[in-house]
Amino acid sequence: MRTFPKPRVVVAKCLEFAPCRYDGTMISEKFVRRLKDHVKFLPVCPEMEIGLGCPRDPIRIVLAGGRPRLVQPATGRDVTEAMQKFAESFLGGLEAVDGFLLKSRSPSCGIRDVKRYGRAEDEAPQGRGSGVFGGAVLERFPEAVIEDEERLGDLAIRRRFLERLFAGEPPFEA
Repeated sequence: MRTFPKPRVVVAKCLEFAPCRYDGTMISEKFVRRLKDHVKFLPVCPEMEIGLGCPRDPIRIVLAGGRPRLVQPATGRDVTEAMQKFAESFLGGLEAVDGFLLKSRSPSCGIRDVKRYGRAEDEAPQGRGSGVFGGAVLERFPEAVIEDEERLGDLAIRRRFLERLFAGEPPFEA
């Protein structure tokens, strides 16, 4: 019987791997559970990796001088540089990977739907974009298979993700 290498996928650790969300929970994700036998997952929680702990006060993207900053409104702490350094180190140290499955709307992992605020205390967002880690993934791996768990609820998007993951290009290197 012929065997094939399992695709290597970086996954947000809160998606079925560990209770590391800001509120100390884990997201039960059926799609990830079903893939575990077929994929080599590389779980990561960027927020835990930069020392934010669990549970923790939430962080958000704040536009300061037109530039996105990753701040913790309850403490006033700006963790932008710490997250950028972690992303650079982690992504630069990866061996070849086939894809990424990240947490939607996360100020660290989000890839397209992260709320951006004018000030830390604002209630209404001014727009949406990627999180700090998610943005670094998009920049460093533009050809890789990159999705979030919410978009994979759309069957056409899920099928395309799986097609590209299992029958697409060879692994991508940092």
